[in-house]
Amino acid sequence: MVPVVFVHGIRVSATMWGPVMDRLDRPAVAVDLPGHGTRRGEPFTMEAATSAVAAAIDEVGGRAFVTGLSLGGYVGIAVAERFPGRVAGLAALGCTALPGRYAWIYRSLASLAARDPSLADRISAYGLRRALPGPAGEAMVAGGLSCAVMPQAVTAVAGHDQLAALSAYPGRVWLVNGARDPFRANERDFLRACRDGRLILVPRRGHLGALAAPGPLARLLGDLYDQADGGRAGRPESGAGDRAGRPEKGAGDQTGRLESAVATPSPR
Repeated sequence: MVPVVFVHGIRVSATMWGPVMDRLDRPAVAVDLPGHGTRRGEPFTMEAATSAVAAAIDEVGGRAFVTGLSLGGYVGIAVAERFPGRVAGLAALGCTALPGRYAWIYRSLASLAARDPSLADRISAYGLRRALPGPAGEAMVAGGLSCAVMPQAVTAVAGHDQLAALSAYPGRVWLVNGARDPFRANERDFLRACRDGRLILVPRRGHLGALAAPGPLARLLGDLYDQADGGRAGRPESGAGDRAGRPEKGAGDQTGRLESAVATPSPR
């Protein structure tokens, strides 16, 4: 069974994936990117970030499914380009906006955060807990926040050609977006760039919304991985979405429900 390496979003850390990993029925690890979590203070570059993910892949056997959200998704795309033989498949969540479209917003936010990183960290922690109440929000902040690294991360993403990277990677790519996520702006361009791509839309979810239901998200991802490594050969992506749409047992109101995903195959 091919393991999974999870990659976190900007300013948070590997702990954000804890609730999903706990519910995933296959080996998995989450990596801290430079400047984040246990690597706070290290400079962030795309080369350093992809090397960190590659090292995590090596630690779990040399080949893995890579799954990233937001910044982690952009890094995952770069990993697939740089180390295609180590990436068994890529699930890129919430990262199908070309950097030029939103880079100015993030550069502005990053500049503000850099003026007072401690204050920015506190504001971010409050916002994340509000957006994801309960265990999911606590997991986002458990490893500490690193707003000071935001300018470097934004610069690194803006300087990388994601479409060329996807075109270079021969493996399976799943682009997973919440239907209300503004970062799905260029999803069709990203899908066309994939040699073997699928676009999966989760209705009524925003940028972080799928994390509010870690059990259903883990089941969705697990079904996708199973299809790729032959565990459930021939099962269509729509089946994965339907399974993910079932409420998590004992989830309670705070975990919510991941609605059925809609999959669109690559036009290639």
